[in-house]
Amino acid sequence: MTTPTRRLGATDLQITPLVLGGNVFGWTADRATSFAVLDAFVAQGGTMIDTADVYSAWVDGHSGGESETVIGEWLKSSGKRDDVLIATKVGMLPGEGGEKLAPARIAAACEASLKRLGTDRIDLYYAHQDDDSVAQKDALAAFGKLVDAGKIRVVGASNFHAGRLKSAVDVGKAVDNLPRYHVLQPEYNLVSRTKFEGELQDYCIQENIGVLPYYGLASGFLTGKYRSKDDLGKSVRGGRMKDLLDGKGPDVLAAMDVVAEETGASLAQIALAWLIAQPGVTAPIASATSVDQLEESMGAITLDLTRDQLDRLTASGA
Repeated sequence: MTTPTRRLGATDLQITPLVLGGNVFGWTADRATSFAVLDAFVAQGGTMIDTADVYSAWVDGHSGGESETVIGEWLKSSGKRDDVLIATKVGMLPGEGGEKLAPARIAAACEASLKRLGTDRIDLYYAHQDDDSVAQKDALAAFGKLVDAGKIRVVGASNFHAGRLKSAVDVGKAVDNLPRYHVLQPEYNLVSRTKFEGELQDYCIQENIGVLPYYGLASGFLTGKYRSKDDLGKSVRGGRMKDLLDGKGPDVLAAMDVVAEETGASLAQIALAWLIAQPGVTAPIASATSVDQLEESMGAITLDLTRDQLDRLTASGA
């Protein structure tokens, strides 16, 4: 069966409705595991791989660029550069040229990412976070130079709120020869909805901005791994789950359990399929530390939840 694809906003990029997150590569997934996951993703029709220059600078002994380096080594050994789309980001890893979205930093960071990835182009290049210390016109002009040079194809924004995304798009429309943000990467999942739903979601739909949400599984909470406070010690992420258990989390898991009984799907597949079905969303991002985990996530693409099931899931977290 051919894996379905969707057009990414107003761009000419066509992607499968699930993006492979690369934050674990070179961190919780070693080189061999990362290669196996990447191979399996492409074999199952996957198209876009998401990473960032800052992955995984938070790990002791790492300085950033570890994920891009692993992906670059895989691209070289597999020969599959033309079979995939690469998305990466600038704005959280300081270095040559300054910090965040300083124009000189954008230029230098892009060159460094291209080198680590071993490629001549980045298909989707994000501003990883907003930077109000730099005029939006100047940041867009820096991205525009990279587009003109053929080093990046499409520009996106991550972690922008509605007002700043609107003003950036307005600047892009008002000034000749500036690119615009065609893609948004927000935090969005069944238990974290306020950062995207409402004004930001409506604006993305209005402007045909493709949306690729991260934390689709809420750092593992939506897999059902954390059912009570006794489960918080299961991983280093457990401490983050207390607020979810004290809030709507148990209600959401209960609704997901019912849908799992009805469909035979896993909770992870249900969480991702719900995102795939949301207005304005092109594809959620999900990482995997094993081929089995990757194959489970890919199952969300063909999981066709009914309108009643979607409505029940939505209501559980409202």
